[in-house]
Amino acid sequence: MNNLHPIDRFARALVGIAMLELGYFWLSGGLQIGAYVVGVVLIGTALVKFCPLYSLIGLRTGGAQTRTSGSLALSMAVVVLLTAAVGGSFASSFFSRKVFLEDFNVMNDHYKQTLFLTGKNERAKANAKYDLLIPAYAKFQEKYSSYRPYALKNDTQLSSDLVAVQGMLKGVNDQVRSGDLHEAHLALEKVRPVFQEVFKRNGFSMLAVALVDFHDAMELMLDAATAKNADKLIELYPQVSDKLKAIEAEANDAEIQTIRKNLDALLAAATAKTLEALPASGDALKTSFVKVYLQRG
Repeated sequence: MNNLHPIDRFARALVGIAMLELGYFWLSGGLQIGAYVVGVVLIGTALVKFCPLYSLIGLRTGGAQTRTSGSLALSMAVVVLLTAAVGGSFASSFFSRKVFLEDFNVMNDHYKQTLFLTGKNERAKANAKYDLLIPAYAKFQEKYSSYRPYALKNDTQLSSDLVAVQGMLKGVNDQVRSGDLHEAHLALEKVRPVFQEVFKRNGFSMLAVALVDFHDAMELMLDAATAKNADKLIELYPQVSDKLKAIEAEANDAEIQTIRKNLDALLAAATAKTLEALPASGDALKTSFVKVYLQRG
């Protein structure tokens, strides 16, 4: 017997789709199974127009007397549900990859600095960055040893790679603290190919990694541009430019050259103290970046 109102059925189907997408793209383990069960139950009851729980507690949001929805309303509901399924899946695929890259770059920034400083033989600074790298990597490893977002679902080698990198990082402790920094640098260099292989087999590109890294630094410049803070823009430019160089090392076509052009134009406006032009210059930089990021990020 029908005990669900059409609006109730629509809401169940919509939430059910969201739960299936949540389970497939974002969760793993017991939480994933739970999301799948809830999603199937909600969509199933919406399809058969009957909720056993409602029947047990004597609740009814619809019944035989409920008027059949008009064809227009039904068509609109189907369109919304299809949009939620397709759009939600696309967005989840995109953002689950983005979250992984952001997590990686938080850790990788400490790694790159430690690598650079050991290569420069600057022990005190190398120690300081190494002290940040070890807990940052431990946090990254803990999360992705037990969690597999959509982008990494089929990577059976990731856990062993994370353990291997852990050994590499901890293995240079004595050298970084008081030993041969050159040897520490060479040992740390071996970490990079491991992650390059992780990205390669999971369909990532190093360009995508560089784009996310650049984005985080660029946002600071955009905030300064919006605030018309020329001095802050000039201060931030060198580090943002360096991150853009990492993108240019992977690809330097016309669209990426446009990002460089807009970044340098923003610096020129800041240097000339044309404060009123800063927000528009910042918007131009962001627009050129977003165009590249959506296509290749």
